[in-house]
Amino acid sequence: GTSPAYPEITQELEKLVVCVELHADAIMDLSTGGDVDQIRKQIIARAPMPLGTVPIYQAAVEAGNSQDITPDQMFEVIERQALDGVDFMTVHCGITRRSIEVLQKNPRVMGIVSRGGALLAAWIKHHQKENPLYDQYDRLLDIAKKYDGTISLGDGLRPGCLEDAT
Repeated sequence: GTSPAYPEITQELEKLVVCVELHADAIMDLSTGGDVDQIRKQIIARAPMPLGTVPIYQAAVEAGNSQDITPDQMFEVIERQALDGVDFMTVHCGITRRSIEVLQKNPRVMGIVSRGGALLAAWIKHHQKENPLYDQYDRLLDIAKKYDGTISLGDGLRPGCLEDAT
């Protein structure tokens, strides 16, 4: 995906060509720089295989940081991506207030290594509210059903080292 330092789509389209040549089963667009909507649309228009995204990345970019995202903004990005034709989305519903409390009492060596997990953990800590993707899971499923999309439940607390895997 693009980044603020490399926001051009040219390299992303070159990567897509390589994926097609190597018969990839699916691809992910993890863009966070440039016109993320336009980048995604161009990839969808050219990709013969399913495309996945992590919508919280785009929501954080649009809000400026994860703490400023509103629950409605999270779902607006999810619905916009689904409307564009994204086939599957990784959502980190398993990051909950309870899991954050446990981590605060039992810190990890590597912390939260999942970018999506870290963004949602920061949101939960800042707002002292439940993860909207967990709390409003039915809303998420309604969007997936409406657009015939697939939800991939991201492991927002995957271990970054062996010590954290226990």
